[in-house]
Amino acid sequence: MITKKLLAFVVLFICGASLTVGAQHIFSKGDQAVNLGLGIGSYYGGDGYTGSIPPLSVSYEKGIIDGLLDGKGSIGVGGYLGYSANKWETSINGDTYGYKYSYMMIGARGAFHYQFVDKLDSYGGLMLGYNVVGSKYFGTDLGSYKPEASSASGIGYSAFVGARYHFSDKFAAYGELGYGISALELGISIRL
Repeated sequence: MITKKLLAFVVLFICGASLTVGAQHIFSKGDQAVNLGLGIGSYYGGDGYTGSIPPLSVSYEKGIIDGLLDGKGSIGVGGYLGYSANKWETSINGDTYGYKYSYMMIGARGAFHYQFVDKLDSYGGLMLGYNVVGSKYFGTDLGSYKPEASSASGIGYSAFVGARYHFSDKFAAYGELGYGISALELGISIRL
């Protein structure tokens, strides 16, 4: 019963908020937005790995150029921070051991925005950053054998496409497909 009331409230809120956004340019010079996302389909790990922290991301963008391509295009720049963690473990003769991995991506991004449809801010862009990868051995003491934890930190780059659907002047739902902390990121976007 509470779930139905909550769902009805959310639907009414979204419908009401949608009416407040008219035909407008969604992202222009001076605009600032923060995206808070949850990733689906991590690039890190593989068979036998289990996720302990799902891919989480936050990105910031500021519009620096607008009025491109019939006034519907703009360019924004900003930063990206993503984090995820997983582990790999196995058991032999009742002894369990494995590795815990953490992944943090820090980057600078640039995006070209073009408004194809009212309320929808569509964009594509590039990111250059650094992947900070850490690992730690856990489990049974293996005697004289001391397993080394490996890491693969280094420069990373990305191409991405995305869209923000604005429910109001301040709030939007967004999705991005590309290479970041995950293959697909979904979340909310807040205009500052």
